[in-house]
Amino acid sequence: MSEQTIVVDGEEVSVREDTAKAYRGVNWMQISIGAFVVIAAVLALIFLVGTVTNDVDVPVTGNSNVNAR
Repeated sequence: MSEQTIVVDGEEVSVREDTAKAYRGVNWMQISIGAFVVIAAVLALIFLVGTVTNDVDVPVTGNSNVNAR
C-alpha cells in the first residue's frame, strides 16, 4: 500500500493510504454533523422569532358559521 501524509496536532505523519482515508472520513463526518447542527439551530431560531413577532390580527366574531347547515 502507498503511504500518505496527514497532519496530526500540527505534525506531518506518514501513514498507510487506508488509515489516511479513514482519518479524512472522520474529519468530514465531524464537519458535516457540525454544519447540520448549525443549520438546524438557525432554522429553529428563524421559526421561533417568526412565531414571537407574528402580529396577525384575527377578528373574533360571536356569530360563527362554522356549523351552519
